[in-house]
Amino acid sequence: MLKIHVLSKKDTSEILERMTPSWPQSSIPKTKSLKVYEISKGNCILEHDGLFAVQIDKNLILPFLGNLSIINLFPHVVVDMGAVKPICGGANIARPGIKDFGKFQKDEIVVIKDVNHMKPIAIGLSLVDSDTVQSISSGYIVNNCHYISDKFWKAYKELH
Repeated sequence: MLKIHVLSKKDTSEILERMTPSWPQSSIPKTKSLKVYEISKGNCILEHDGLFAVQIDKNLILPFLGNLSIINLFPHVVVDMGAVKPICGGANIARPGIKDFGKFQKDEIVVIKDVNHMKPIAIGLSLVDSDTVQSISSGYIVNNCHYISDKFWKAYKELH
């Protein structure tokens, strides 16, 4: 059962400040209150005027996979179709499955897309920068934090 409440001005301001270093400036909403759908302790969906974000923990706030206009502002990694099923089950993104990628830094929010449809299937944090990805052939590249079929995805589907 989801707990739903609206954050105070102060709490909303703190969350927006936490988003500022890792989100494109144009994607952060100008608001004094966010609606929170609490899934479990520390795991929430945040909403303001059609914008959704997922809060994994106090300091990690990612765009929701369904917000295409916002997630297209983030760097991406394109994976082969063989990697899609494991990634949609929560697997991290390894170098052998990566077909293409944009520029990103270590610890940056990265969107994972499938090679055939270029649809976002997951969002994670990069474990290395894109220059390193270019020069290696194995190892994990992105820590998978939010993916199609996870608890955030299912809770959002319940809401809508």
